[in-house]
Amino acid sequence: MSKAAEIDIASVSKVYGSTTAVHAISLKIPAGSYCCFLGPSGCGKTSTLRMIAGHETISSGDIRLGNVVVTDFPPAKRGTAMMFQSYALFPHLDLVDNVAFSLKMKGVEKDERRAKALEMLKLMQMEAYATRRPAQLSGGQQQRVALARALITDPEALLLDEPLSALDPFLKIRMRAELKKLQKTLGITFVHVTHSQEEAMALADIIVIMNDGKIEQAAAPRQVFEKPATAFVARFMGDHNVLSGRVTGNEDGVLTLVVPEGQSFSVRGEGRAVGEAVDIGIRTDKVRLDAPSDKTLGFSGIVSNIEYRGSSVKITVLGAGSDDFTVIVSDADYFRKPVSVGDAVSLSWALEDAVLLGRA
Repeated sequence: MSKAAEIDIASVSKVYGSTTAVHAISLKIPAGSYCCFLGPSGCGKTSTLRMIAGHETISSGDIRLGNVVVTDFPPAKRGTAMMFQSYALFPHLDLVDNVAFSLKMKGVEKDERRAKALEMLKLMQMEAYATRRPAQLSGGQQQRVALARALITDPEALLLDEPLSALDPFLKIRMRAELKKLQKTLGITFVHVTHSQEEAMALADIIVIMNDGKIEQAAAPRQVFEKPATAFVARFMGDHNVLSGRVTGNEDGVLTLVVPEGQSFSVRGEGRAVGEAVDIGIRTDKVRLDAPSDKTLGFSGIVSNIEYRGSSVKITVLGAGSDDFTVIVSDADYFRKPVSVGDAVSLSWALEDAVLLGRA
């Protein structure tokens, strides 16, 4: 395998007519890392991936792969390989010819390209199916063939566009583990587009969260989970509640804010002026169904929804200007003191469990 390359995206924009899909984003993806682009539909993540691949022209800015500016290179000259969401296998060719196709286009001799294709199928544990056609394979097997075909060119970076979206939930989890193992084995840079938070958390060394054509945060999964940069990241990742208000005081590194409903909350943080609008995030698993004490913060609200999840229970509460304030409690704690939809409840959390969010 060829060595991995750092991918450097420098002020890259994509404009379609009067619509800007990607707004001058800059990002360095370290060589040999697993990077996931994450965000809702239409946020610009697939456009960015296609610009790295060369399947989409760049409106402004540059993309560098290693030391080479590849902005104007055609896809085949970039040192990247792309695996498409649809797998796009040729139905009339057997697996060996499917995998060897790009080498055939490059004029590689038949015996050499078939030997290399078999080697790739072996890597994917698919050599036993070499003479089959794609229609005779399951979704997971087709995906392995598509991976083998992408990797046969010895790319410095493998680009994956929602590669697991067509698979059933059990297979998704298995293929996730296989992708991670494959990336570690090959040591090349993987760039993977997904709209699944769970998938990104499970796979990535670096998660790039996009919204509306901009990068909201690019960081390690733990950083994104524990310290979301913005209210969008906190809400999108689903593990933080967001309360919005205005600063009323700032003392000893602790900000006080008041939400429109009148409740007052505190958060550690600096550099915000009195009167300024702020958002704070509170981890859903750190909220307790207890009244606030002199050592904790909180509010009272009305239970609007309850979801039993086996080992935990998700409780949604209306209050403090939020219509979906979420509490995750263990099943044991919930059934010891159950609540019902419509009940008034008190919620509390420690000052340390609130985080001051930035604004994009």
